[in-house]
Amino acid sequence: MSRRNKPRSGNRHQDDVGQDNLPQNDENREGNSRRGRKRGRDSAPSGGNSRLILFGRHPVMMAIANPQRTIHKIWATETVRDEINTALADAERTDIPVDSAGRTDLDEMMPPGTVHQGMAMHCAPLPQLSIEEFIADHRDSEQCTVIVLDQVTDPHNVGAILRSAAAFGASAVIVPDRHAPLETGVLAKSASGALETIPYIHAGNLNQTIDKLKNAHFWLAGMDGYAEKTLAEADLKGRVGIVMGSEGEGLRRLTRENCDFLVKLPMSDRIESLNVSNAAAVALYELYRK
Repeated sequence: MSRRNKPRSGNRHQDDVGQDNLPQNDENREGNSRRGRKRGRDSAPSGGNSRLILFGRHPVMMAIANPQRTIHKIWATETVRDEINTALADAERTDIPVDSAGRTDLDEMMPPGTVHQGMAMHCAPLPQLSIEEFIADHRDSEQCTVIVLDQVTDPHNVGAILRSAAAFGASAVIVPDRHAPLETGVLAKSASGALETIPYIHAGNLNQTIDKLKNAHFWLAGMDGYAEKTLAEADLKGRVGIVMGSEGEGLRRLTRENCDFLVKLPMSDRIESLNVSNAAAVALYELYRK
């Protein structure tokens, strides 16, 4: 789709589980992380929990490898203990305690049916990156894709979108401070490790955030099943934000009106819509393949 004639202003140049079962003496264990550059708030958004439990092989192993993740303690069954110790040694984080736990112990820490794969981690939420910091970091990037979510509240869906974002080269997933899931074990498990590699940005007011992206020369494309053009027909390139709404309501009116374009995915008439995480994966692939 052709660009507008007028250039934009701005410089061109991104309840958890088992908390009651955590040992109280681990709450202030802060000195064991080989952290990278610390930016923004060193906690989840308002209402976040510093006593976060991650579980499952990919979330735990990726958290160990992430120097910005403060880790307090790891619980592991005997079958995975060596694997965890090797990962800690590779990451030069051998000061993190690894306690033995049976599968029954881990089952009791988690909601019924949780797939923990014999390991769980008590850690702090990742430091938060602001939208201003993200934009500054990508000031000189000619190609940059972000996903902006408008009131998508299911942590399974958001986790799956983070995973697709990592797979198809997106630079961030951006959500409002309200009506979006916090960083939790469920979200991290659904993201399959991508939470450690893709910035998950709680950016306050969504329409103000869209304006900031526009001023940074991003084109914002809202996904709407009634749009006239498909995403492929819009031929978006360069700095692009894909804006997606909740499955029930779709994009809110102000969000829709604030997008540069409305686009849709081509679909047969045998089904009305895709799950939002599936739609995000298709949209990201469409941009990535170019």
